[in-house]
Amino acid sequence: MRLVFAGTPDFAATALRTLLDTHHTIVGVYSQPDRPAGRGRKLQPSPVKQVALDNQIPVFQPESLKTPEAQQELADLRPDIMIVAAYGLILPQTVLEIPAHGCLNIHASLLPRWRGAAPIQRAIAAGDKETGITIMQMDKGLDTGAMLLKSLTAIDASDTGGSLHDRLANMGGNAIVEVLQLLERGELQGEAQNDEQACYAHKLSKEEGHIDWSQDAPAIERLIRAFNPWPGTYTDLEQQRLRIHEAKATGERSQQPAGTVIRREREGIDIGCGNGTLRITRLQLPGSRAQSVNDLINGGKELLLPGQELH
Repeated sequence: MRLVFAGTPDFAATALRTLLDTHHTIVGVYSQPDRPAGRGRKLQPSPVKQVALDNQIPVFQPESLKTPEAQQELADLRPDIMIVAAYGLILPQTVLEIPAHGCLNIHASLLPRWRGAAPIQRAIAAGDKETGITIMQMDKGLDTGAMLLKSLTAIDASDTGGSLHDRLANMGGNAIVEVLQLLERGELQGEAQNDEQACYAHKLSKEEGHIDWSQDAPAIERLIRAFNPWPGTYTDLEQQRLRIHEAKATGERSQQPAGTVIRREREGIDIGCGNGTLRITRLQLPGSRAQSVNDLINGGKELLLPGQELH
């Protein structure tokens, strides 16, 4: 089949690489316009664009798909299917109707749970026990189309936003290949979503990473895992901003005000929470790299001492 692929970040690039190993022909790749990145703020191609260039596939980067010119450009490719994964642009109804079999989306959740922009991190932060990939027939709504295939994975207690992202990216590539096989055999069937079970994974913000120590320790631990590596979590000690990379809720109860340092040992720094205690094991000081608490103590830093309060 003639495929058009639309995506931008690493998650989508993984699926594109998987599709390149199939017998299908990718006649064009759509990705968001190049953005400035790095210290020099030079324009950088997206991961999806780079994969396309490496494989001599034509790349299209319109600012919008709402113009007649952009829509005609897509129609000229005569796609059987358009596959979309974390593209970042809205597909108007006219675009959805251009491919012979419509547009299929690779979504990183078990729809209708966690529709929206950040399903991977929201699932971890909410304490979900499982998540997965849903291949969906796109319609004019936000992740509301018929579900064509689901692939499940457990969320481990050690999973971070990064580790779950990578696992789901690989699953997404395999799932879309399976859906294309079902379509070719005439066995593909859709299942309508139950809107009453839907919830939304709103876009992440750096401000959300500011730890609220009045919350329960397990909830703070999940937030730290969910926001690792981006946007990250942080707390303030006097005039210093400390970034928290790894932490674990303990069963210990604290009688101290939330945010108070209870003890500092090489195994970790225990902080009292609204309910329970959180042990920080890896953190980052201003102007330095992430380090273990053991390395912090070895470096002679007189920080995070018992009785100090985090905000």
